[in-house]
Amino acid sequence: MTRFALVVVLAVTAAGVVPAAAQTAHHSRLEGDWLARAGDELRHIMVRSDSSAQFGDQVARWRVVGDSLWITLGDGVWQVYGMTVQSDQLTLSGGDLEKPVTLKRVGPATPRPDSLVVPKPPPPTERAWE
Repeated sequence: MTRFALVVVLAVTAAGVVPAAAQTAHHSRLEGDWLARAGDELRHIMVRSDSSAQFGDQVARWRVVGDSLWITLGDGVWQVYGMTVQSDQLTLSGGDLEKPVTLKRVGPATPRPDSLVVPKPPPPTERAWE
């Protein structure tokens, strides 16, 4: 599974920590079953309140910092993307994406099975690109 596939699917900052109320607001905005189109395929990405995101067998950890979505696949770095959420649409841009990608929320999040381990978060200074 490529990093792009998970990102298409689906934040701790070096400057400071997001207040708990703001984190809760961001979490509720991102939780759910998101549908993304990748070429001719439709892919489901499950974003959960425990800061996990799942695409098939692959599990990532996510954070929100301001208007950015930070994702790690357990490789020791954060992938950072611009993010906008409007109702049931999530648009990601920047990072390694050639053009913005829009996902549609199609349902609620389901609980994460105990068998899926969420990657540990890398330090906020470890980013794939600046």
